Amino acid sequence: MSLLTTAHKAAIKPEVDSATAPRLLKVMNKLKGLFIPVFALILGEILVKNGFIQPYLLPAPSSLWDSFLELSTGDLWLHIWTSTWRVFLGFFIGSSLALIFAILVGLNKQAEDFLQPSFSALKSIPSLAWIPLLLLWLGIDETSKITLIAIGAFFPTYTNTVAAIQGVDRKLIEVAQVYRLKYLQQIKEIILPAASPGILTGLRNSLSLAWMFMIAAELIAATQGIGYLLSDGRETSRPDIVIIAIILLAVLGKITDSLMKLAENWLLRWRDVVKK
Repeated sequence: MSLLTTAHKAAIKPEVDSATAPRLLKVMNKLKGLFIPVFALILGEILVKNGFIQPYLLPAPSSLWDSFLELSTGDLWLHIWTSTWRVFLGFFIGSSLALIFAILVGLNKQAEDFLQPSFSALKSIPSLAWIPLLLLWLGIDETSKITLIAIGAFFPTYTNTVAAIQGVDRKLIEVAQVYRLKYLQQIKEIILPAASPGILTGLRNSLSLAWMFMIAAELIAATQGIGYLLSDGRETSRPDIVIIAIILLAVLGKITDSLMKLAENWLLRWRDVVKK
């Protein structure tokens, strides 16, 4: 019995190893992305501790961790929550309007002639240029902040969606006409699925830009949010607070982008693409 058991284990061991090796390689590839952040933390700690950089200019990572623990016992989580819901609400409003106008412009030549020149001009206006006007129109409450974020989220989705719809292969439309699909069926079954990769790319870009516009929005007399932390750290000469706020923005932006990437992969699981 022991010989049979030994032979059985020897037979299945290569299969187990062959199944484990790709998983281990995948984990190792994921860990490569941590190399630069970890290296920067170690280098920063060494440079500050040895006096090459003054702590009032760049605090050591160890002191940043202490400052983070100190903030976390206060209103830090409220600031994170406030900024996050502002971003998602502004993103939802801006990207939803962008999809409506982009589909209209992408499918209708007359609508494109009317709307495209104006949207192209508005797209080039910097975010800070909107702030005085929004303050005059909407005041300093949440409405002005959400509106600014929505403006930032509008244009990436709009631009990518219009380009994706207008870039649909003409042969697909001809096939739909051969099968006598009605116009709405062509949009639903041919045009939008073919344009969906570009549309989802636009949505990801809009979400990233929403975080950037959120900082500008929270400079509008905000008393909560990560942008407020940045302003407070500057006014109180606390570089540790400023750096913590920047790191929070990077982490939150990465998390939301990864979630959007997962949603994109799931929605586009029908594609036959090269997988790395």
